Amino acid sequence: GERFEASARYEAEESGELDLGRSPALPGGSFCGLEPMGLLWALQPQTPFKRLVKRDVQTPLRLLLEVFEGHGPPQGRLLAQGQHEWLFMQDGLQRIPVREGRVRGTLFLPPGDGPFPGIIDLYGVGGGLPEYRACLLANHGFAVLALAYYGYEDLPQNMQEFQLEYFEEAVDFMLKHRQVKGPGVGLLGISKGGDLCVSIASFLKGITATALINGSVANVGGMLRYKDITIPPLGFDLKRLKVNEDGITDIVDLLNNPLEGPSSQSFIPLEKAECTFLFIVGQDDRNWKSEFFAVEGSKRLQAHGKEKPQIILYPRTGHYIEPPFFPMCAASLHKLVGKPVAWGGDPKAHFEAQADAWQHIQAFFHKHLSGTPPGASNKL
Repeated sequence: GERFEASARYEAEESGELDLGRSPALPGGSFCGLEPMGLLWALQPQTPFKRLVKRDVQTPLRLLLEVFEGHGPPQGRLLAQGQHEWLFMQDGLQRIPVREGRVRGTLFLPPGDGPFPGIIDLYGVGGGLPEYRACLLANHGFAVLALAYYGYEDLPQNMQEFQLEYFEEAVDFMLKHRQVKGPGVGLLGISKGGDLCVSIASFLKGITATALINGSVANVGGMLRYKDITIPPLGFDLKRLKVNEDGITDIVDLLNNPLEGPSSQSFIPLEKAECTFLFIVGQDDRNWKSEFFAVEGSKRLQAHGKEKPQIILYPRTGHYIEPPFFPMCAASLHKLVGKPVAWGGDPKAHFEAQADAWQHIQAFFHKHLSGTPPGASNKL
């Protein structure tokens, strides 16, 4: 129900044709230069602090393209218009709601006989059940479970406590599914979903590969429990909140250092994990210090004789590294902070990072879950 817009100024060729792959955008619009996908990556919400997500993956996302005469304002005569449909589910992809025991989620299965490499996909503090990344990943030959863990149906409505037994049920569900190729599954998590993936990999069996997108290696937000083990949430100091030059809250320094004092109890013992790790890091992440977490996680793993994880750093890239072509969200409401916060990033650099990270994520899971890395593609 929200409108996102971008505009660019162009000069058509003498033939009257306008090819965005050949014609650079002129100064004065949302972007300039040769940017064939600029009208997508430069999209901005007309209502402040809204982030573009796809609620229903069963319907296409429609992009209305309009060409006007001249470079107003005022807006010139409408010369042409067309509609572009962005499909999320390819032909034959199955979307299966999951209500198995306590597990609440949606399983996406590629067309064909299978079995397929299995992945559990977790989002962050927004809660609910985002499906679009799991759906898009399943288009590339994976069985992907988009897993809700709070703020959805009969699950807890807050993040006061996380019980790993719930995630253990989800892992068991995937490993027992006839369309999921064993002997292990992969984990993909962003933000709070990232540190939950680290905890799952550290304490539970059956995890082969874990990819974190701007995740933490300390437990954040609520108490983590598994059997007789308890990991407290990382502390924070509201005095470290700042307001940036745009009047938006900057929370990057909010959390305590998990290497110091009592806060070290929140560091997740990822050295217990029996899987391979991939850290995707936006170096301009304003949510928290993702690069610091990745580097400290790597040090911890190597200090315990474990394999050095792959860390991919993206300069001028913010917190919400989404699948390709989603526009960068500069700021939106943070559920825990209760006000809009800055996420960081430069729109063009962020767009390029998303396309590159998408290829790395697919290649990582194909390599470690199926043993045969096919040519990865960022096509949706």
